[in-house]
Amino acid sequence: MFWTCVMPTLMPLFVNLSVRRVVLVGGGRVAVAKLKLLIAAMADVLVVAPTVDAEISAAGVPVVLRPFVPADLDGAWLAVAAATPEVNREVAAAGEARRVLVNAVDDPGNATAFLGGVVRRGGMTLAISSNGEAPALTALLKEALDALLPGDLRAWVRTTGVERRRWRSSGVPVGQRKGLLLDALNALYAREPDDADRRAAVTALGSGPGGGSPVRRHPQPASFQGHSKGAPVNGRVSIVGAGPGDPALLTRKAVARLRRADLVLYDALVDPRVLRFARKARRFFVGKRAGRHAMRQEAIHALMIRAAQRGRRVVRLKGGDPFVYGRGAEEVLALRAAGVTVDVVPGISSAIAAPAAAGIPVTHRGLASAFLVTSGHDLESFARNVAAAHPGAITLVVLMGFARRAEVARRLIAMGWLAETPAAVVVDASTAHQQTWSGCLADLGCADPTHCGGAGTIVVGDVVSIADRAQVVGGRALPLGSLMHRSAGGSGR
Repeated sequence: MFWTCVMPTLMPLFVNLSVRRVVLVGGGRVAVAKLKLLIAAMADVLVVAPTVDAEISAAGVPVVLRPFVPADLDGAWLAVAAATPEVNREVAAAGEARRVLVNAVDDPGNATAFLGGVVRRGGMTLAISSNGEAPALTALLKEALDALLPGDLRAWVRTTGVERRRWRSSGVPVGQRKGLLLDALNALYAREPDDADRRAAVTALGSGPGGGSPVRRHPQPASFQGHSKGAPVNGRVSIVGAGPGDPALLTRKAVARLRRADLVLYDALVDPRVLRFARKARRFFVGKRAGRHAMRQEAIHALMIRAAQRGRRVVRLKGGDPFVYGRGAEEVLALRAAGVTVDVVPGISSAIAAPAAAGIPVTHRGLASAFLVTSGHDLESFARNVAAAHPGAITLVVLMGFARRAEVARRLIAMGWLAETPAAVVVDASTAHQQTWSGCLADLGCADPTHCGGAGTIVVGDVVSIADRAQVVGGRALPLGSLMHRSAGGSGR
């Protein structure tokens, strides 16, 4: 016998089968899949089998309806055995006698050629093989390779071809070409605006945890069109609100979007537990920490547009509600201008959820019939927004103002708010780390949490006294004092 129990090391080889005879033995669904590959390679295919699938009959290739005989391999360059193990052994023996390589599908003992997993993108072909021992692993690695390849690979191939011709005409030594090629490829992005961010976007589309490879758009033979399960799909972007922190406060629609996502771009205030719903997605942090942006807003727009145009389902995940100080509207406008399908999934805003988690209503009969939500990030804008409100007549909720809480208090007092106006700060609302401080406006700057991994929400107004009387959290009363304390909010970690 010509086969052995110890599989030798295989030599990778790309073969031109154009107009060369390939005999396909077998007529079932496995043979249909192999026939598609052979037609795409423009091989001269002959199918031999007692019966064949309807797709093979309609493919327009010669078909011999009978059992295989060794003479079928006369003049062949390659044989593909997609039949029973007994028939595959006959094909292998006939191929060995005629020096014809045989690919026996899922039957490594009867094979001398292995097709492996193939990824084609932008004029490049990558193949991977496990010597026929682990086809499922080969398929997984194929998906990983497909995900890692950049979408603009064709531009890389085109640039390399131009540079190669120039090097050859100029006599550039082969050993120097690799470095020159890297410079040429980097120049593709250096000529575009926001160079660093666009390169980061390319990286984001091909790295990170999770699955979900790009949609393939390889041309198919005319006789097989309409039968592919991998037909291109339209990508879309969902702008999703993650709520104040606790994953239990996500909407059902938000969970559904995350579960179907291929790519998730999330901000700093998103609780890590929320990301567990996106098990098959690549997850990429694009938020801001310590005043520094991981990616500029324009680059986030470009990344979402590019991913959607490649057929991906993208979730742009934001803390709270995406339309409350979340720049969600900017992203929707950018996506729609690019022709990308986009929808918005509202979330529970921390402007209401944080006070509620601390037992503070933003409105209460006899105390406040309205509330104003503003940002404390820019103190000048903060002052203009609050100036229109009569001091003490409404509940004031300040987001993104925790770091400037002392200055917020000083500005309000200067604008006529009484120094003894009740005030509170809620940090890491709805999580196991939630902490609450309550006191008066004059002492707001004294709020000092022992842990602040998330956002702090400031509440100013008489409604804070409701929580001062008795705050009910998790079924037990917790009196609020003048010091920051832990509350029982959140579902734990």
